[in-house]
Amino acid sequence: MNYLKKSNLKTAILLLLLLFLYVFISAHSYVSAVSEDISQSVFRLHVLANSNSEEDQNLKLKVRDALLDYMNELCLNCSTKEEAINIANEHKYEFQEIAERTIKENGYDYSVKININNFYFPTKNYGDISLPAGYYDALRVGIGEAKGQNWWCVMFPSLCFIDVTSGVVDDEAKENLEENMEEESYSIISENADNLGIKFKFKLIEFFSESGLFTAKN
Repeated sequence: MNYLKKSNLKTAILLLLLLFLYVFISAHSYVSAVSEDISQSVFRLHVLANSNSEEDQNLKLKVRDALLDYMNELCLNCSTKEEAINIANEHKYEFQEIAERTIKENGYDYSVKININNFYFPTKNYGDISLPAGYYDALRVGIGEAKGQNWWCVMFPSLCFIDVTSGVVDDEAKENLEENMEEESYSIISENADNLGIKFKFKLIEFFSESGLFTAKN
C-alpha cells in the first residue's frame, strides 16, 4: 500500500512538473511572438543628458526638440519602421550637426555621439499607449558624458511629435501604429483595452523581459 502511495505521489509530482513546463514554454512562446511584433513596429529615440544638473537636463530637452522637429519633416510620409530607420541612417550626419549646433547655441561645448542600433528600454507610457520593457531599434544620442537622466520617446510612428507635457498622443500616430502591428499586440499596449486579461498579458511580457528569461534582441 505504501509503495502505491509513493508511486502515485511521484506520478502526481511528475505531472505537475510537466504541466508547469508546458505552461512556461507556452507563455514564453507567446511573449516571444508578441514582443517581437511590438519591437518590430516602432523606432524609438533615446537622449542621454550630460549630467543630472538642471542646466544639462534643460539642454537635453532642447536637443530632443530639435531632433524631433527634423525627424518629423523627414518621416512625414513614412508608412513603415524600416523606412524611418533607413531615413535616419541616411541623415545620421545631419542629426549630429543639429545636436551639436543646438548645444553650441545654448552656450555649451559638449560632444555628441549618435548611434542607431537595438537597445534595451524599460516600460514606458506615451499617453494611453504603453510599450513593455524589451529591446527596440532606436536612435540613441549621448550628450557629453551621457551620465544624466534619459529621455525616451517613439520617433516612428510619431508618438512624441506632440506637446510632450500634455500626455495626449496624436490619433493619427496611433492609427499608424495599429496598422503596423498585429491586433493582439496593439490591444496589449493600448490602455483603451481595459480588461484583466489584457493587463495580465502585459505584465507577463514585462516579467519575462525584466527577469532576463526572455530578450527580444535583434
